[in-house]
Amino acid sequence: MTISETPVAISTVTVSIDGADVTIPEGATLLDACTKAGVDTPTICYAENLTPVNACRVCVVEVENSRTLVPSCSREAEEGMVVQTDSERVRHSRKMVLEFLGSGTDLSQAPQLAPYMEHYGAEPDRYGPEPERMNEDVKVQDDLYIRDYDKCVLCYKCVEACGDDAQHTFAISMSGRGFGARISTEFDATLPDSACVYCGNCVAVCPTNALQFKTEFDLRAVDNWREEEQSVTRTVCSYCGVGCNLELHVQDDTIVKVTSPNDHSVTSGHLCIKGRFGWQYVQPTITTK
Repeated sequence: MTISETPVAISTVTVSIDGADVTIPEGATLLDACTKAGVDTPTICYAENLTPVNACRVCVVEVENSRTLVPSCSREAEEGMVVQTDSERVRHSRKMVLEFLGSGTDLSQAPQLAPYMEHYGAEPDRYGPEPERMNEDVKVQDDLYIRDYDKCVLCYKCVEACGDDAQHTFAISMSGRGFGARISTEFDATLPDSACVYCGNCVAVCPTNALQFKTEFDLRAVDNWREEEQSVTRTVCSYCGVGCNLELHVQDDTIVKVTSPNDHSVTSGHLCIKGRFGWQYVQPTITTK
């Protein structure tokens, strides 16, 4: 056996998840352990192709002998940890987080959160019949994508995708304080005047549709966005030789948006402006009727 053929031993740790022992590679997170144990853990700010930032706290779990609940998405699993994912303390915390989000933001285009709202008995209207909103006009500054702050939950995923995790453009960051906090360009410049390179990676990771393709926005405006009827076809970007995979979302024989699979070895879900938005040559016009 040559040196290159020598098997590499993988260190593992074993933790208890709701009473069941789970063995995972050393360095894996508690969320990885929960997933392996078959536990459905709610997440908002987490994405497999981004660095965890612990912003939403909806994935918290209870670890024995820990004073506080810990975010499972970033907490590294340690040998012998005893974890509860459905204790009263965990359920109450998740319920409160979901209620706070629902009372301050428009989650109507985040259907993945509805089952968790029901499961944890979250009632955002407890804080008033009229949810507090920023009530700002949707920012439409180009023909590529829009920004709707009423839907933003400040998960920070767009900032990560624009920064070290993908694009390294650093065109956006957190701005303001308290209820006025928002994701913004430098000095609140318009997107065309900012450092934005229109890769659209921020749009791809947004969990609430606060960022969305202009094509989708226009179709929704005329009540013609029919996601359940759309087909998704994987292909290879035709612009260069890198080999980025694209997922073409097609409705009525028309491409309405383009994404990329998170597990693709080339893109990890990220694209450039050509791959994300440069498909108009396939069809000269887009109709919203």
